[in-house]
Amino acid sequence: MIDLVSLAAIVRKEFIQALRDRRMLAMLLGIPVLQIIIFGFAANLEFNRADTVFVDEDRSEESRDFLRGLTAEKTFLAHGVVTVAEMERELRNGTSQVGVVVPRGFGRRVEGVEAATVQAFVDGSDPTRAVAATAALEQYASRRTLEALRGLGGVAGVARVTFEPRLLYNPSLKSRLFMVPGTAASILVILTTIVTAMGLAREREVGTMEQLLVTPIRPLTLMVGKTIPYAVFGLVDVTLILVVGNLVFDVPMRGGVAVVYLGALVYLVSTLGVGLLIATVVETQQQALMVGFFFLLPAILLSGFMTPIEAMPRWIVPLTYLNPVRYFVAILRAVLLRGAGLRDVAEPMGSLAALSLGVLLLSAARFRRTLG
Repeated sequence: MIDLVSLAAIVRKEFIQALRDRRMLAMLLGIPVLQIIIFGFAANLEFNRADTVFVDEDRSEESRDFLRGLTAEKTFLAHGVVTVAEMERELRNGTSQVGVVVPRGFGRRVEGVEAATVQAFVDGSDPTRAVAATAALEQYASRRTLEALRGLGGVAGVARVTFEPRLLYNPSLKSRLFMVPGTAASILVILTTIVTAMGLAREREVGTMEQLLVTPIRPLTLMVGKTIPYAVFGLVDVTLILVVGNLVFDVPMRGGVAVVYLGALVYLVSTLGVGLLIATVVETQQQALMVGFFFLLPAILLSGFMTPIEAMPRWIVPLTYLNPVRYFVAILRAVLLRGAGLRDVAEPMGSLAALSLGVLLLSAARFRRTLG
């Protein structure tokens, strides 16, 4: 039989302890509210817009009017008119997701009531957005033809504008090619952040950290020594992920392996730094685990791993710039799927390096202060 008096006393004691511990109370009540708000806005699979680059080889009034109409509804956001080589580079580094090429003679064909074909190059590394963008392009071409028919009173033989879409990098639209790189980044941030935070918290719990403090080892040396093994394990995980992704899921390796490992190394600096930072603000492994998952879930969701960042509300997009997972996902997809080189991923690599440096300096300062 359960002693109800003792049970009530234990329950009362646990409630009092939880209410007195502000960090625990924030984890139990505040964090779920924040997460559901972030998840509800960020988890949006709708296709809202795609960054688009134009190649106007005709340079006629008809071609300019056609491109203006394409961007009128803000579905396709114009990045300017460029050459074919510049369009290929923008699609490869992910700056644009759609490239539209208006061929020479477009205006003459339209004025002469001939069929005019416009080429569209769509980044297929994101299958959902690729399908939606292709459908939107074809819908726009059909609407232009109907408008011309109405303008001529339904006269047969009016000029017909059609899109000739080409899906790049993933022509078969296999979703696993899109998901595996994002999964790799998510696995790494989970392993390195949680393991680092819980490992250091465990040492504080059992008292080995205090024993190390009485030795001549300096705090910075202690911090680096404790994170290097996790960085090595992280790089080993990168190798395993690349091998399994290629052999099991047919994920290509179109870019340089060295660029992937450089990005992974910079990425690990940030994830290990976050784990170290968490360890300096918690006292137990349980707290480290809870705070770690509070960071991990929004970080993964706001990375563009599952839902495009472009589909998120504008007020939430600035949060993604503070997210290291976002940049590593972009680097992996660009290098593995689109064959990007170091020059092509210079922007996300530089942003990731700056973010990693900031996290490292902050965690080092906190670590030294905590030990002091």
